[in-house]
Amino acid sequence: MLDYMKDVWAARYFWWHLSMSDLRARWRRSFFGVFWSILQPLGLTLLLSLVFSNIFGSTLGAYAPYILSGMIVWEYVTTTVIGGASAFVQAAPYIKQTKHPLAIYTLRNVLTGLCVLGMASTALIIWVLVVFPQNLSWSWFAAVTIFPVLAMIAWPWATLMAYIGTRFRDLPHALGLVMQAMWFVSPIYFETSVFRKGNLHVLLDYNPIYHLLQIIRAPLLNGEWPTAANYLWCFGTIVALSTAAVLVGRFAEKRAIFYL
Repeated sequence: MLDYMKDVWAARYFWWHLSMSDLRARWRRSFFGVFWSILQPLGLTLLLSLVFSNIFGSTLGAYAPYILSGMIVWEYVTTTVIGGASAFVQAAPYIKQTKHPLAIYTLRNVLTGLCVLGMASTALIIWVLVVFPQNLSWSWFAAVTIFPVLAMIAWPWATLMAYIGTRFRDLPHALGLVMQAMWFVSPIYFETSVFRKGNLHVLLDYNPIYHLLQIIRAPLLNGEWPTAANYLWCFGTIVALSTAAVLVGRFAEKRAIFYL
């Protein structure tokens, strides 16, 4: 495993170049360019907030950052994981000509998504500063940890999906349904009080997505530090996904090329 990670690091200029190329292609010939990473989630947030704030009896100013925080994090997870399922297939020309570790092709998606997430987060920070200026405290430093935690969750998850997706090409489509189902049973757009009132505590207390979102929501929206349980659930998810990716990778790394 250590030798594998050394090979990943040795190819750092290659996968960094691929990631930056993806970013440039994302907004090529676009008038607003990188600002779309802010405008798109912000516009959808305003639309959803108008609807959900009336349904749940909340104010627009308070509910919008809740939705925005869930949206940008879940969009990153969904895009990275579903994109990872076809990462090896899309990178087939490189894989057939080079001997780089296959995990660099999902790391490429992880880094690209982190850049987009970082830009989208500026809208969330500005909104919170305007609506909840009293929440500004030292706990905000904890919100920054969402980036490495997300990366450590998304990379093995996407890599695991990439190994399977190389053999079963229907996986990206099936993942769309799975991720949508996870959206409905997680507090991404719906407030936690909705789950508590419906006696659905298990969908919060034992849901890694809830604990992941709390890393960014607790500091920004409540001015509080994330709990130890939030980090433990995230690190447990990282260990589980990493173990699965390593085990599958040992079997599938050399066989993946036969399915490309």
